[in-house]
Amino acid sequence: MPQADLSYSAHLDIDAAAILATVEQIISAHDDRAGDCKGRAFPVADTHHTHALLRLRMLRKPHRNEAFMQTLLEALQTALNPMFPAPCIIGVELGFLEPYYGSVTHV
Repeated sequence: MPQADLSYSAHLDIDAAAILATVEQIISAHDDRAGDCKGRAFPVADTHHTHALLRLRMLRKPHRNEAFMQTLLEALQTALNPMFPAPCIIGVELGFLEPYYGSVTHV
């Protein structure tokens, strides 16, 4: 299950829930086995320059190679750019969860 953390300058007029939903849709379009993406958004009151940073972490899998990650990065950048007002620096960082990451569902 991927994890997406979005931090952004608090004064930005954005729909964080829609952005996180878009991230999940893009992941699913590139990897239909990824599952739901746990997303969190953090407006940051004090920032230097107007910006947003999406950090996406996934489990390391053989098919998530260099080409896959580069393609996913480009798709995320393309889709997210129009979701932010200008001027805004939008960073996207992809990576993998630690090998001993675990998750359970509390019911």
